[in-house]
Amino acid sequence: MISLSPLTHALLALTALGAGFIDAIAGGGGVLTVPALLAAGLPPQLALGTNKGQSVFGSATSLARYARSPLLDRRQARFTFPLAFVGSLLGARGVLWMNPALLRPVVIALLMFVAVFLAVRRDPGPGAPRIARGRRGVIAAAALGIGAYDGFFGPGTGTFLIALFVAVLGKPLDAASADAKAVNFASNLAAVLLFASSGVIVWSVALPMAAAQVVGAWLGAHVTVRGGAKVVRPAVLAVVAVLIVKLVHDVIAAR
Repeated sequence: MISLSPLTHALLALTALGAGFIDAIAGGGGVLTVPALLAAGLPPQLALGTNKGQSVFGSATSLARYARSPLLDRRQARFTFPLAFVGSLLGARGVLWMNPALLRPVVIALLMFVAVFLAVRRDPGPGAPRIARGRRGVIAAAALGIGAYDGFFGPGTGTFLIALFVAVLGKPLDAASADAKAVNFASNLAAVLLFASSGVIVWSVALPMAAAQVVGAWLGAHVTVRGGAKVVRPAVLAVVAVLIVKLVHDVIAAR
């Protein structure tokens, strides 16, 4: 049984608050929470399971906030949500057949491309079309594939989704961030169900963090709704930079 001190619980909750805020805007909250859980003494498997157990509350909260705004494309979410859910279940099962660490170099390269793309691309503004005709199949396949990636490996999922909606559908960054949450919540929910059935979520740790996640995610989504692309762009680029540094460090440390 995992037993943590009140101070450790407080620090984890504070970390979850910041992670929820960042994740609601740009994705990448796990970059904060997973190392924090490992530092608190949880074994890797329990840290990953517990992280999903608390982060699903954050993604649900930010999705709920975006659903109250005009940013979320509800029609699109009706098919991206179930596809991401199924993809995440398949991806989580895929861990049994392949080492997720093999993906690190590929993800680093993709994140570098995303950073350049979002840095140089001009935001189309609030008048951009909500969905481009004839591209629904691409988004459906991406929701399934990125959902599988999130269940299998995970880092950069929200960031990849934002870049995808911007590149394929021509959406402004704030709308892309909202649409990403429908996919992200579905993949998190599927992973939580799988991890919970396997007994790898420490709920005594996850639930206090989840409460903080709810607050942080609501604030992050609210800031995005109010601030628009001028808030999302620097946040996404900052998250990409941190993810690249972390993944490069992991690759070097594994040698």
